[in-house]
Amino acid sequence: MLKGQKLFSGAGLVAVAVLLIVINLAAGVFLKGQHLDMTANRLYTLSEGTQNILGNLDEKITLRFYFSEQLFSGMPAITTYGQQVKELLEQYVALADGQIELVVKNPEPFSDEEAEAMHYRLQGTPVDTAGSLAYFGLVGGNAAGKWRALPYFQPEQEESLEYELSGLVYGLANPQRPVVGLISSLPLDGGPANVFLDRTQEWFILTQLKRSFDIQDLGNSPESIPENVDVLMIVHPKQTDEKTLFAIDQYVLGGGRVLAFLDPFAEADVEIEKPAEGEQEYVTSARASDLGKLMEAWGVELVPYLVAADRQAATRIKSTVGGQEKGVVDYVAWLTLGEDNFSREDFVSGRLNSLVMGSAGILRQRAGAKTRFTPMVMTSDQSMPIDAASIQFFTSPEELLQAYQSGGEPFVLAARVNGNVLSAFPEGINGGGESGRLTESSEPANVIIVADTDMLRDMFWVSFQDFYGRRAAVPSADNDTFVINALDNLSGSNDLINLRSRGRSVRPFERVADLRAAADQEFRIKELLLQEKLSATGHKIRELQKEVTSETGEPVMSEAQLDEINKFRAEHIQIRKDLRNVQHALSKDIELLGTRLKIINIALVPLVVIVLAIILGVVRVRRAARDQ
Repeated sequence: MLKGQKLFSGAGLVAVAVLLIVINLAAGVFLKGQHLDMTANRLYTLSEGTQNILGNLDEKITLRFYFSEQLFSGMPAITTYGQQVKELLEQYVALADGQIELVVKNPEPFSDEEAEAMHYRLQGTPVDTAGSLAYFGLVGGNAAGKWRALPYFQPEQEESLEYELSGLVYGLANPQRPVVGLISSLPLDGGPANVFLDRTQEWFILTQLKRSFDIQDLGNSPESIPENVDVLMIVHPKQTDEKTLFAIDQYVLGGGRVLAFLDPFAEADVEIEKPAEGEQEYVTSARASDLGKLMEAWGVELVPYLVAADRQAATRIKSTVGGQEKGVVDYVAWLTLGEDNFSREDFVSGRLNSLVMGSAGILRQRAGAKTRFTPMVMTSDQSMPIDAASIQFFTSPEELLQAYQSGGEPFVLAARVNGNVLSAFPEGINGGGESGRLTESSEPANVIIVADTDMLRDMFWVSFQDFYGRRAAVPSADNDTFVINALDNLSGSNDLINLRSRGRSVRPFERVADLRAAADQEFRIKELLLQEKLSATGHKIRELQKEVTSETGEPVMSEAQLDEINKFRAEHIQIRKDLRNVQHALSKDIELLGTRLKIINIALVPLVVIVLAIILGVVRVRRAARDQ
């Protein structure tokens, strides 16, 4: 017997089996956490931003993953997604260098684990008629005893999974409330808008922001930005002092983030300028805002004097002429934007359902800009620009509709701008003598610009009701969610801001979808033909009935009518057969495709492995024969 043939003896097979077990055990110990991600969307590869966040953790974080695996056993989609979340969390543990501990819990009805899940306000999902609740959420805690939770992982929001997990970890590692510096020429705090108006109630958007952030009011024209400000929120900066622009410039160059609300015509701005010396009358101040040189340095511009109108997103309002209501009309300058108007790639706008904007402007990237300009909120492609004067001088909604002409392109209403930038004041503002003046960004700038300030007004997105003597807010749009998302996103690290959207693990069979689409198109064509024949034949029958009547005046069936009906019935039967043939052909194509896939998966791949094994065996036998 040749030496190579001993491999196939009983002892040899036992030795191979033992060797495989040893290799598996060794791999489990020494290769734990190692993986090869061959998925099309890189589902099991964490972004560089997440890796940086995990690599910089300096305190212990405990993650408790609550997943009722047994209760979800009848829901394959959730079971599969639960396994994916668990494996992704294990990747976080592997990359955190011992700073993250993962605890997996399986809450069942009336168990201690269920009590814990309820304590952390995780969302329970009914799974049976007995009312049993299943849990699929995450709770994180830090060394200081602070905790944050993700109440429920929704498979439909799989793309934002990594962002949510990394945001939770980052928030636990940096538990202090972000500080938002506010520069505003609008009375968000409820102060009087001009000398003729009394103080009003604080804008509800500011009330909402105070629940999540420490708001530091910097006034209208600060000459410096405090170092403790995490995000700078600028609202309607009109005729801004150069010292303030320089302070903002230096803040951004030093790594500060900005959320700016600009406007070509701010309807909320009713400021009145005091009369100049020698004049008697008060005059209305300018109602447009911009950031001048800063916008140029950032590579973006707000198109002057133009408002974005969109017939498709027009808000329905009551039209009033001469104090009398004239009914409901589409007001194309006030936009009620839906899901199709938001970028799903950006975490700030990705989950919004609606936004309402009033006389919003148009943003665009400057020619030759070195920064990246990423649209977040856009109009439809049925938009047109209108002169801001049309709004200022009370052009009626009906007149705007009559003059409306679609331009065939969408307009950008909000955008993210990031990248390395140069100072808008390369020579400084006082002859270049400022100490420590920056001339270029120390890290990529992150700025979100919104071409509307009126979206912050209560009237556009929230109403109030009296609830047992208390003022209850009833939001009708996600305006506050957008602002909070933007500030929350910008207050995180650049690694968190730049996280990419993950792909979906559930991918459609594109070839099958193409087959169905082609067949569906053919079906629709035949259905249209059938409907045309039905209509034409019915019309023909009615015409014939007008020509022939009985002695009593009632219409009767003629031979021509009977022939026409019989002819139609024959055509109708034939077309129905054709429709069934198309459906049958579609099913055959899909079955054939499925058969091919089964052959590849069940037979071809093992066959290739067997062929390779035979080749390897032959080579080893020949080598053994040569060695003798």
